[in-house]
Amino acid sequence: MLTIELQNLIFHAQHGIYEEERTVMNTFEVNLSVSFPEKESAFESTEDTISYVNLYAIVKQKILNPVFLLEKICQDIILKIKNQYPAVYEVRISIYKLQAPIENFLGKAGVTMRRVFKE
Repeated sequence: MLTIELQNLIFHAQHGIYEEERTVMNTFEVNLSVSFPEKESAFESTEDTISYVNLYAIVKQKILNPVFLLEKICQDIILKIKNQYPAVYEVRISIYKLQAPIENFLGKAGVTMRRVFKE
């Protein structure tokens, strides 16, 4: 099994259930892991793996589209990755809101979604 990871990706977007969140930009951190079976290969070509450039493009496209819930973004990213890369066995994604609308809150709030696909 091979895992491609993108960690600590930072985006500015307008997600949330509150009107203010959809008006004012917030900062989001994304961590993504995509696992798939290794081919018997020398890993000399991008054909032998999954492009982290393409994974980044999928994340960017989905996270810049405003929605109410982070869970929806996670789900959309996972489905797009699986559709584009059918050999994917598992996708794990975490999205954190770095300025959560919680009074006197320091830290980050977020969700993690994991999907395991049958071979």
